[in-house]
Amino acid sequence: MKKKRSLMMRLLIWSGLGLIVVAAVAAAFYWYWFQAPFQLTADIQYGTRDNKPLMLDVFQPPNSNGAGVVFMVSGGWKSGPGSVRPFMLAPFLRRGYTVFAVRHISQPECTIGDLTADVIRSVRFVRLHAKEYGVDSNRLGVIGGSSGGHLSLMIGTTGGPGDPNASDEVERESSAVQCVACFYPPTDLLNLKGSTEFVGEDEPPRSFKKGFGPLAESKDTWKVLGRELSPIYHITPQMPPTLIVHGDADTLVPVDQSERFVAEAKSQGCKIHFETRPGKGHGWPTMVFDIIKFADWFDEHLMPAK
Repeated sequence: MKKKRSLMMRLLIWSGLGLIVVAAVAAAFYWYWFQAPFQLTADIQYGTRDNKPLMLDVFQPPNSNGAGVVFMVSGGWKSGPGSVRPFMLAPFLRRGYTVFAVRHISQPECTIGDLTADVIRSVRFVRLHAKEYGVDSNRLGVIGGSSGGHLSLMIGTTGGPGDPNASDEVERESSAVQCVACFYPPTDLLNLKGSTEFVGEDEPPRSFKKGFGPLAESKDTWKVLGRELSPIYHITPQMPPTLIVHGDADTLVPVDQSERFVAEAKSQGCKIHFETRPGKGHGWPTMVFDIIKFADWFDEHLMPAK
């Protein structure tokens, strides 16, 4: 009987210790992800489109490291203030990155071509005002997922000098970034085989035809527009260091979209790192931990060498 009581006591003690450990891990997880300190400056206008304001929010950490992250708030080429989840930014904020969360007007109210131009403008705006937020204008990176990944790669592949003669001071600034990291981006809108959005050769994505506007109605004009809006056709050796993470079971944006982009980037001597997530589709619960890898990538390419 005494032995049984002793065994029960030991089991109770170990069970109690296990619960304490679980509670401590949960508390640490909550503290890291949901209690990252920041100061929010919301609804800063970076431009207009059809007389509607284009807005971004700035998340400033208490101790800035002098680098900035431009976050594409976009899914299905739709965007809005309710789409920003500050806990997703925790790895960057805890390391001192200032985050500029960029919103755009959602398709089909705005064409995908126009909203692409608008987010490119947002980088110029951030660069113009970088000093106001304690950020070095030559240490900017961009992140996003899905359509946000597409927009991130459009910025990464097409970014360049501004127009020194522009009357708008924003347009005089460069739209180039120094680093890119993204999840499952559409990279080739003309070759969507394997996607649930694939209709046929020379056809825009099934659910987004209206979003691409009148030029998507004709196969001939779509070929031009689809190419113009596909990052894979804009790769040059000047593309900044780029990290892509993609699930190999994604049926919306097949992993082939990233694989072919990576192959083309490597053929041009670009610095690019690609990781697949076996069995994962278009998003997965542990993506939050992949964002830590994004922050590592930015540390490597935006922070001064020690």
